[in-house]
Amino acid sequence: MNTKDIAPTLEKIYAEAGDFLPLNGTDYVEFYVGNAKQAAHYYKTAFGFQSYAYKGLETGSRDYASYVVIQDKIKIVLTTPLNSKSPINEHLTKHGDGVKVVALWVDDATKSYEETVKRGAKPFMAPTKEEDENGYVVRSGIYTYGETVHMFVERKNYNGTFLPGYVEWKSDYNPTSTGLKYIDHMVGNVGWNEMNVWVDWYSKVMGFINLLTFDDKQIHTEYSALMSKVMANGNGRIKFPINEPAEGKKKSQIEEYIEFYEGSGVQHIAVATDDVLGTVRALRSRGVEFLSAPPKAYYDDVKARIPGVKEDIDTLAKEGILIDCDEEGYLLQIFTKPIEDRPTLFFEIIQREGAKGFGAGNFKALFESIEREQALRGTL
Repeated sequence: MNTKDIAPTLEKIYAEAGDFLPLNGTDYVEFYVGNAKQAAHYYKTAFGFQSYAYKGLETGSRDYASYVVIQDKIKIVLTTPLNSKSPINEHLTKHGDGVKVVALWVDDATKSYEETVKRGAKPFMAPTKEEDENGYVVRSGIYTYGETVHMFVERKNYNGTFLPGYVEWKSDYNPTSTGLKYIDHMVGNVGWNEMNVWVDWYSKVMGFINLLTFDDKQIHTEYSALMSKVMANGNGRIKFPINEPAEGKKKSQIEEYIEFYEGSGVQHIAVATDDVLGTVRALRSRGVEFLSAPPKAYYDDVKARIPGVKEDIDTLAKEGILIDCDEEGYLLQIFTKPIEDRPTLFFEIIQREGAKGFGAGNFKALFESIEREQALRGTL
């Protein structure tokens, strides 16, 4: 399927079959981390997030503390255990800091739970009504790959800060935004021969369709390869590419992730910006590190291959920003180095100028850059 067919195909499928799991968008992403207060400071300082909400000892939470940071439509929850008995510790010991919950905004969290569980989802949390003086929220949750959870969040009857149990987090330190707007997509890494298992799961349990498929003939270098399929919901607001390793001469980035995360999990979060050059420069100035730029030949090829790029190609080259196109337009993207000591989670910064794809033309250049980092870590 090419990208030109994406929108009409989605509309046709869901007009005929009906979308049993309507999703309004990403509500929040929750990380389990070893020190939430320090992690929140990092996301504020490095990425330009703002203080938003807090839950901890001062609010009556005795087992864990959570700091919520916000930038435009992106909400990140950073949660840490407050004692050795918390099950969060098991997650941290095994996986290190990482994404635990990908929360989805829905109109009916009870129906979302019932529809997915009856289709085979493993329950994480039955529909639960949480309320305070500002109204109530209903949340429910199911497990997806690894120990990752999809939480369904129904908040139409709530007017408070974030969720019941949280208070507004007021801080004198709120750095300016770096221009991040919303979550474009989130990528999951799964083990050998598990990609189609989870593609089928998203199709059956959540009603997603396989938007795009990339095999090891498209995603490979001299040393390594991977397979990927992009799953999307009915309105296209939620997109989850799923990667698995493929045979290669050396260890792929997916194998490295699985080894250090010790299982399947969220590999990277792609966040959108309207000005990738401005965003990348702001992030660099705050200490965010990006993968090395591809060679000059890559940009010489771009000049011949992709007409109509309004940004100056030489300027993009200087920042190491990748360029790709499809029938609808072009996109600009760049990837951070892993943001933690384990070589697991990283971020993608993406600017779409009409393109609906995921940068297939950049895969080789991207993976060669990742392999250079793997070689430095001794994990290639």
